[in-house]
Amino acid sequence: MRILDRFVSTSHSQFLRGPFTATIQTRFKKPANTAQTRLETRTRDPKLDLLAFHHRRLVLILGLYSLVSAKKRGPFVSLQLLSRWAPHAGVNTLSAGEFIRKYPHVFQVFTHPDRMNLCCKFTSKFVELLNLEEQIVCNMEDVNVIKIRRILSMSVNGKVHLHAIRLMRRELGLPENFRESIIRKYSEIFRMIDLEILELVDWNENERAFSCSAEVEKWRENEYREKWLSEFETKHAFPINFPTGFKIVPGFRERLRNWQRLSYVKPYERVEKVRVRTCGGVERYEKWAVGIIHELLCLTVEKMVEVERLAHFRKDLGIEVNLRELLLKHPGIFYISTRGNTLMVFLREAYSGGCLVEPNMVCDVRRKMLELLLLGCRNTRELREQEEDGDDRKYAANDENEGGRKDGDFVIPILESYSGNHGCDFERNVDLYQEEGS
Repeated sequence: MRILDRFVSTSHSQFLRGPFTATIQTRFKKPANTAQTRLETRTRDPKLDLLAFHHRRLVLILGLYSLVSAKKRGPFVSLQLLSRWAPHAGVNTLSAGEFIRKYPHVFQVFTHPDRMNLCCKFTSKFVELLNLEEQIVCNMEDVNVIKIRRILSMSVNGKVHLHAIRLMRRELGLPENFRESIIRKYSEIFRMIDLEILELVDWNENERAFSCSAEVEKWRENEYREKWLSEFETKHAFPINFPTGFKIVPGFRERLRNWQRLSYVKPYERVEKVRVRTCGGVERYEKWAVGIIHELLCLTVEKMVEVERLAHFRKDLGIEVNLRELLLKHPGIFYISTRGNTLMVFLREAYSGGCLVEPNMVCDVRRKMLELLLLGCRNTRELREQEEDGDDRKYAANDENEGGRKDGDFVIPILESYSGNHGCDFERNVDLYQEEGS
């Protein structure tokens, strides 16, 4: 009986076995190793995640500013109307009123004097920073021409869809009217084939490799001179900065060393086609794609961009691999953050402690915008002065109303005009009436 109990399976056992299935081998499912699982199990960088979250908030506020500034009646909008516009700007988690009251240094809420409803407008400090950024971007015309030319030089045939550049306009530091101020102005360099295709006029495969060099070449030259490394170690290497807490498995260092030494086609070099079916062809093709993305991130102002916007360059630049999987495969070069409900990719070598190593003028202005957001509801000295100025204007308006015209004052000029024109006739008629009565 005890022997039979060994073969009879119970409902509480983990594996259902019987007298005919006791010898069957149980196979366990191998854990999946996909881009989604690597994204969930990656080593996180809290400082870059926090920066991505604040950057997303700033993008939402800039979206609201574009909607409010396009209004013809004035640089303000009622909260009721803004609540309808908020979903179009990406504000879905909070109502428009709650979102605005969280940032009093950016939004100023006031009561409309005529309609007596709550309205909001952007503070003068925030508008000054936006105007300063626009002025700096317009003065960087020569730099922007070089950026667009480099993007076209990295393409397969010297052509790029204009909507891809338009989506990354703010990341690249281009003005809003870059199509008229840059592309049409420099017609000897750029040419529009169709309405949405931009082409480089002097696109020459032989001269392009000598006229342009990738930004990573400066780091390689610096490593070769200062650290006395061999050319074999630095000629095709990339700067590697792993996040804190990154686990190095056995054999990882050796694979990384071999990948750093692997030769590849550089971004501005022209070949007919990258041969994948050769010895190390897949690795060389992936390293070429890493070099393209690395150079494209170096052209941005803040060395970060959304993965979705970066994916619009895949067809023009010839990247045929999964972009997210490629970025997750190299955590020492790129970092993907999921804060703010978007995938934001950072260039790790450009950041140290959540700040840019080499900031520029545009980045400094945007950093000041973020500082206004981070102040939150703190009642600083600038906010008190702003409230006091608003109270003084309100009291001054009330004093003018009290000492000036009132509700029934519109009758006074009518009576004065009547008295001035017909005053004598009226008195004469009154005298005649009194004489007749007497």
